[in-house]
Amino acid sequence: MKGVIVAAGYGTRFLPVTKTVPKEMLPVGTKPSIAYIVEEFIASGIREIAIISSRRKKCLEDYFDREIELEEVFRREGKTDKLALVAPPEADIFFVRQREMRGTGHALLQVRSFVGGEPCVVAYPDDLHVGARPLAGQLAEVYARTGKSVMATILEPGDVSRYGVVDPADDGEGVRGFIEKPARGKEPSHEVSIGRYLYTPEFFDLLAEGWAKHESGEYFHTYALDRLIAAGKVAYKRVEGERLDTGEPGGYLDAILRNAAADPALRPVLERFAKERLGL
Repeated sequence: MKGVIVAAGYGTRFLPVTKTVPKEMLPVGTKPSIAYIVEEFIASGIREIAIISSRRKKCLEDYFDREIELEEVFRREGKTDKLALVAPPEADIFFVRQREMRGTGHALLQVRSFVGGEPCVVAYPDDLHVGARPLAGQLAEVYARTGKSVMATILEPGDVSRYGVVDPADDGEGVRGFIEKPARGKEPSHEVSIGRYLYTPEFFDLLAEGWAKHESGEYFHTYALDRLIAAGKVAYKRVEGERLDTGEPGGYLDAILRNAAADPALRPVLERFAKERLGL
């Protein structure tokens, strides 16, 4: 099984910093957000990962490369404990550029040959996962049992009118339909899709089929996904663990605070701030 990370977008919600720094490189703690997804993939047994980037994001490639000069400094100074902090991940990471911003469907077509005839997990860096069981591995378990493409979901008890919502099949695992931003009171469930999918190779065939018919504007992955759903070939998996939504500044701040609360070195700083500034 292979992994794909879609990281070609502009990140306009985080301007001006994303004018020069890719959103995927914004840190959560001391690691860039994209590193959490790569670690999740590796923990799930995925060793071949493609990152779809664009011309403004060369630093992504640098981050996952070796830093030979810094390694030598640490060895010379006897700081070998720091070598692990700059070591590249134990996976083969490939970079593919989307030369035109033409939507998620167009972006995924850039890795069709990389995926080949294998299933793959597709991640969007806005959604990070924290938990005992890596999310990609959870999706792989459902695929192994059903042979279907798998959507990751969370249960959202409140208003779901700004989400993509799953219409669950009667078996409680299959997907009967999918509605983007349903009107209030018209939602088929409160099972909300998040940015993690496992796709069978058929998905990419359908993606190419839709692209051949596409005339103008952005092309999205939903064409192929809807076709698979109509054929009864999609399941869903409610996420076990915690989802961090870093797609907008408020969610990003929340992710930073949650990370600090879980870090013994940073939690005292967070507690002191809460007491001194917030009166908590």
